[in-house]
Amino acid sequence: MNPDGVLFSNGRGDPAAVPYAVETVKEIIGKVPVFGICMAHQLLGQVLGGKTFKMKFGHHGGNLQLGTFNHNYAIDPASLPVGVEVTHINLNDKSCAGLACPELKLMSLQYHPESSPGPHDSDPSKN
Repeated sequence: MNPDGVLFSNGRGDPAAVPYAVETVKEIIGKVPVFGICMAHQLLGQVLGGKTFKMKFGHHGGNLQLGTFNHNYAIDPASLPVGVEVTHINLNDKSCAGLACPELKLMSLQYHPESSPGPHDSDPSKN
């Protein structure tokens, strides 16, 4: 396979509980552009040397009209190495909501940009 890029989608649970996923991602980073959503955002943070932690309450639902949130873990931005940029910050609790590492052609978001929060969220014709 020779993809132009790789999208890592969401998952559930503690990203630290799946070290094999981190190892798989390490094999791809730097070879092709990579984008991660939700749990993949957390995994990419770990691959880059960051640490994740369990949030006190987590983020659930679409309380901001930017995207949909559903996660219990976050990346500690202070643990990220030089060269990794925090691109998005949650307005409610200042947690890391986006990362980029231009050198590795890598980007990730903690929230779900593919969803459409609000009254049409579950309508597939609107997404």
